[in-house]
Amino acid sequence: MDMGFAGRNALLTGASKGMGRACAIALGQEGVNLTIIARGEEALAQTASDIQAKTGATVQTVAADVTTLEGRAAALAACPEPDILLNNAGGMKPGDFRDHDRDQWIEALDLMMLAPIEMIRATFDGMVQRGFGRIVNITSRGVKIPHAELSLSNGARTGLVGFCAGIARLGVANNVTINNILPGIVDSDGQRHHVEKLVETTGKSFEEIWNVRAAKSPAKRFGRPEEIGALFTFLASAHAGLMTGQSILMDGGDYPGTL
Repeated sequence: MDMGFAGRNALLTGASKGMGRACAIALGQEGVNLTIIARGEEALAQTASDIQAKTGATVQTVAADVTTLEGRAAALAACPEPDILLNNAGGMKPGDFRDHDRDQWIEALDLMMLAPIEMIRATFDGMVQRGFGRIVNITSRGVKIPHAELSLSNGARTGLVGFCAGIARLGVANNVTINNILPGIVDSDGQRHHVEKLVETTGKSFEEIWNVRAAKSPAKRFGRPEEIGALFTFLASAHAGLMTGQSILMDGGDYPGTL
């Protein structure tokens, strides 16, 4: 299928590893010009090199922290008129909500809610004026299946989804959409870091926790980053213009509800 967006410009945050990296590769394969953002310069450069080798896409990198004003300014200076925006960020470490102080809550909100909102605020009107825009946030199944040990992520990610639900209809008449991907367990560095923290708090081995998590999924496996990248590519494509304000679970059937 021709995705209908070859030659367009994409700005992807959190794109040096895991799901963000897979999203960048998938767009590169479709001929999209990429600007990828992450804090780690070395991983970012390696990802850019890999994408160019695999796809031949134009890739520019910005090593920046988009939770800061300076980081967002650097990202937008590199790609001032994105047609596609991916907001992707790692989560906070699991823990007991009783131990989370105000500083930790502000850090979580900056990372998973406020920075994405600021990126949307900076790009939305330009997309409307140009008549094309695709904004996709990678959040978490925790929006629908919150776990007690992930209270920081639950609160911040749900806040972002709620914000987007309120504005998603504002641009669709001008071919600008806003949607969310809610991954379940995905075989990624972020998932490994999460399990490593659970090892510290439960006393169980990494392998035991990892295997039990896979076994509990109806799919009996972890998701692959490439699967998230494929869904993102469709949401970012010319074919998804009627799809806005949606939060799409990709969790192997883990969420048991009807809606």
